[in-house]
Amino acid sequence: MGNCLDASARVENAHSTQNTSSASKVTGKTGLSSAPSNLTFPSYSQKSTTESLPTPRSEGEILSSPNLKAFSFTELKNATRNFRPDSLLGEGGFGYVYKGWLDEQTLAAARPGSGMVVAVKKLKPEGFQGHKEWLTEVDYLGQLHHPNLVKLIGYCLDGENRLLVYEFMPKGSLENHLFRRGPQPLSWSIRIKVAIGAARGLSFLHDSESQVIYRDFKASNILLDAEFNAKLSDFGLAKAGPTGDRTHVSTQVMGTHGYAAPEYVATGRLSAKSDVYSFGVVLLELLSGRRAVDKSKVGIEQNLVDWAKPYLGDKRKLFRIMDTKLEGQYPQKGAYQAATLALQCLSTEAKARPRMSEVLVILEQLQAPKNAKNTQSEQKISNSVPKSPFRHHHSAMNLTPSASPLPSHRRSPRVR
Repeated sequence: MGNCLDASARVENAHSTQNTSSASKVTGKTGLSSAPSNLTFPSYSQKSTTESLPTPRSEGEILSSPNLKAFSFTELKNATRNFRPDSLLGEGGFGYVYKGWLDEQTLAAARPGSGMVVAVKKLKPEGFQGHKEWLTEVDYLGQLHHPNLVKLIGYCLDGENRLLVYEFMPKGSLENHLFRRGPQPLSWSIRIKVAIGAARGLSFLHDSESQVIYRDFKASNILLDAEFNAKLSDFGLAKAGPTGDRTHVSTQVMGTHGYAAPEYVATGRLSAKSDVYSFGVVLLELLSGRRAVDKSKVGIEQNLVDWAKPYLGDKRKLFRIMDTKLEGQYPQKGAYQAATLALQCLSTEAKARPRMSEVLVILEQLQAPKNAKNTQSEQKISNSVPKSPFRHHHSAMNLTPSASPLPSHRRSPRVR
């Protein structure tokens, strides 16, 4: 999913070699990476009764998950019409994502246009994401179940072939809608709805008994269903949180430049508050319509956080960073509250950042009708993202994915 540098590669190198704001990544002990971390292994049944699985889980235990279907390579060839180019949904350093069709009951390959639409991620044999990373995805996504996490349906391990099968997300990624030309601009209400859905997903991970740190929260990993409900995808970097009285876990620095928390980049100390920082960056992207890192800009404007921070706490100047595609159709009070929340999430001191559960409460308050602008052009925000407890399904249809089950996810665009 990303390119690897040696341990001497620092974030500055990532910044100087990056051509895209959200897809270009580097790695090293002090660099950023998109390559998944070492295997981690929390287990989930219900949110209030989570128990940790034995550690580490063997490959056999991971692949024998009752929640996942083991597909043959032939089945997935048939489901995707032999991986035909017109079935291609997108590509990245990991490989390619194809559109496929499965029978809803048997999960056997179905004719195009019939049955259930799925996204099939086929890893490149020579890609940066190898077997261990593929197995990490299967490990996490075979266990994590929540309405705001994308579902993994199954996998294929056949010789050199490594594939993952996900639910199809018809609206694609948040990145597509915010930054690519063509899609209709997201309204204020939809942006808040997406933020709430993503916050619910992170809150679920952080508040589970066996905490999970997502570690790669960014616009391209937030996928949208037909109703713009947000779901987190790509758990290749997910990491088990600290246990006991520990406040963090120490690990190789991995992630995406522009989204990674400064203390994590500097020290390798990872905590749930690192995800909170990344959420603040994405919230800022939702407000501004700008990428976290944009090399087409000049000077300080290349880094969204550095450029926008001075305006976030000033009601009179906030309009300067608001997305012009909103055309002023947003509640000023709500925008200021969202900006204040983003500023809190982006605190340089990890301890000063709110918990994701606290972030979620504030966002849900923003969604309330009393915060809506009283104009005919400002529609009330739909409350169609139900607050739902953790749900554990043993059906192969209720699982979780990673790469990009999105309809228009070609390689992340170069910054224009």
